[in-house]
Amino acid sequence: MDIDVFTIITLIGFAFTAGAIDAAVGGGGLIQIPGLMSTFPHMSTATVIGTNKLSSIFGTASAAYTFAKKVKLQWKLLIVIAICALISSFAGAACLSMIPQSVLRPFVLVMLIVIAIYTFMKKDFGQVHTQLEMTTKVLILAAIGSLLIGFYDGIFGPGTGSFFIFFFIRFLGVDFLHASALSKIGNFMTNLAALSFLAPTGHVLLTIGLMMAVANVVGSVVGVRVALKYGSGFVRKIFLVLVTVLICRIGYQTLTM
Repeated sequence: MDIDVFTIITLIGFAFTAGAIDAAVGGGGLIQIPGLMSTFPHMSTATVIGTNKLSSIFGTASAAYTFAKKVKLQWKLLIVIAICALISSFAGAACLSMIPQSVLRPFVLVMLIVIAIYTFMKKDFGQVHTQLEMTTKVLILAAIGSLLIGFYDGIFGPGTGSFFIFFFIRFLGVDFLHASALSKIGNFMTNLAALSFLAPTGHVLLTIGLMMAVANVVGSVVGVRVALKYGSGFVRKIFLVLVTVLICRIGYQTLTM
């Protein structure tokens, strides 16, 4: 595919911005997917998603690695999240044709509204980090959350990062910073599962995806550094903005279908 310099610069801009936002609070697909669709209006939806996943998986991996160096995380917890998210995302992708997205949109919209209201009203939500003890209860909760959210990402997807972050704060007692770090592990594995379905069927533009991946990684490094510098309070505000945008987007899609 021949693309001009302006298109390349535009795609790099989309990928960099998506990487920065995704690293802090998730939701990079809100920028990168519409960016690809507007640049290549005749590209199939599967190819858009596949190319987006190829680009974002590198940014997610970079963010996860950077967070792991700066934020103390429990490896046993990470392994549980990673395995459960990978398996359930596979299952979700396999069930993709069985559950219409039009059925899921209203449910997801309600969930996002509840998350936004809860986070806004509870001012101390995600501001204090509780040192986790790797009890059976904690691991079971992490497994349940990762299985449910991983399945959702495989079958639908929008807001996956936000759901991961909210779940880890609400049920594991971590702050926004640690929840963002944990969510990168889950997101990396769900992206990997999606690519394993899309890449073998030719739904990935390799050259464009890898070019955007470089910008996505640079953006993710910037996003993580900003999150680490300004802390959980700043991440909470960006999280609320992102969830609001998600509500508007999915609400519009629901009403116009």
